Order: sequence, then structure tokens, then C-alpha cells
Amino acid sequence: MRNDRSGVVTRAVNRVKHWSVRARDRVRSLPVRASHRGQGPPLPPARLMHLVAASEDVSWFLDGGKQAAASLRTILAKNNVAIESLGAILDFGCGAGRVLRHWEKLQGPTLHGTDYNPTLIGWCQKNLPFVQFQLNELGGGLGYQDESFDLIYALSVFTHLDEPLQFFWIRELSRILRPGGYLFITTHGEHYLPQLAADEQERFRRGEIVVVGSRREGSNDCATFHPEAYMRSTLAADLEVVDFVPEGALGNPRQDVFLLRKPRV
Repeated sequence: MRNDRSGVVTRAVNRVKHWSVRARDRVRSLPVRASHRGQGPPLPPARLMHLVAASEDVSWFLDGGKQAAASLRTILAKNNVAIESLGAILDFGCGAGRVLRHWEKLQGPTLHGTDYNPTLIGWCQKNLPFVQFQLNELGGGLGYQDESFDLIYALSVFTHLDEPLQFFWIRELSRILRPGGYLFITTHGEHYLPQLAADEQERFRRGEIVVVGSRREGSNDCATFHPEAYMRSTLAADLEVVDFVPEGALGNPRQDVFLLRKPRV
């Protein structure tokens, strides 16, 4: 009985801390929201920010999205790819447009976004008119024709999928990627080992994928950890690994980056 009461108290305290942080971030963000009016695309409501970024901090939402767009551009340029030269770009798991909003002035490519959350897609369709959006299912295919995109990026998406969905989506994204096109994926790598239990760390070091909370795939409650060897030999085995940047995902702190390319037939 004592342990049961202790557990209830711990959960209650954690809930209070959680809501306290959210309230603090919401209050801190009020002047940022006010100063941002008319300075670019609208900002999503606090609850949508929290849904996609686990934070209601507007400054982080803006700066994190800006950093993510910049790191994508930088890693592409490092590999002799100018983003302006591409024909079509897809943000897979676009959320509330945290990154897409920073492509508003991008000249050249057509911009597309897809997500499985209808509330997020509905908000994006109303507020980011320079992007074409589609709703997808968590485990269903995408409504795009084969070989539609020159670049697809999935920022902190494969980090929240169980292994069967990993394979489904790598195949589906490869289907809609043009030969010679690029797939930019971020993953939880070695930096996150301390978050894993001892047996999970051992599996990771053996080159096995580790999934925690698989029953909540697609949400932040499901966390997936990818050894570099697993990505190269298993998940991305049919794609060329053009670049691997440990902890290179600015805007998705400490996540690794894999820049993959679909072979030309």
C-alpha cells in the first residue's frame, strides 16, 4: 500500500512539474509572439507546438526550425548539392511546419509536406500557402506518384517508429524518390546510449536497433535508437550512404544525420 501511494504521489508531482514548465514557456513566449506578428508565416498555437516539439517555447520553435533548415542546406552543399537546383522537396512528418516555414523565400523547388496528424495538416494548409500538403496514415502509403521528389527529409521521424514501420517507410520514401535523389534522415545515435538500460546498450553496441515504447509508435513516447552499422547494412541497405554526420542535426539536438541517395538505374 505504501508503494502504491508513493507511485501516485510521484506521478502527481511529475504532472505538476510538466504543466509548470508548459505554463512558464507559454508566458515567456508572449512577447516573442507579439513581436513576430507580420514578420513571416503565422505561429501555430501553443498546443500544436508542444505536440510536435514537446515545448511551447516560441523562441526554440523558431530557432530550432531555422537551424534544422540551415544544417540541411549545409550538409547538401558539402556534398555538392545546391538546394535551389532541386525540382521538388518533401518534408516527411512536417508537423506544424517548423522547418518548412523557413523555405518560404526559397527559389526553385516546389515544396511539399505530409503528416499523419490531421490537425497539424489542417493548420499548415491554412497558414503556409507556399507549400502543398497531404495527409498520410501512420502505416499507409503516400499519395504521390513514383519518382516524384529530388529530396525528401525526415527530421526526428524514424526516431519514433518501431522496426516494421521503419522498413515500410524506407521502401515507400524510396518509391517516390527519383533515381539519384536524396533522402535526409536524422536518428538517435551513440550520444543517447546513457538513456538506455544496460541490456539495450549492449544490443545497440552489437549493431541492433533498439525501440523503447513501441506501442506508441509515431509519438514522442516511442523512442528508437539506430547504430550506424544498422543503418548502413540493414535499413538503408538499398541506398547509397553519401554522408554520415554524428550529432549533425542542428535543430534536432544531438541526433545523427544520414544523407542517402537512391541509385540510378
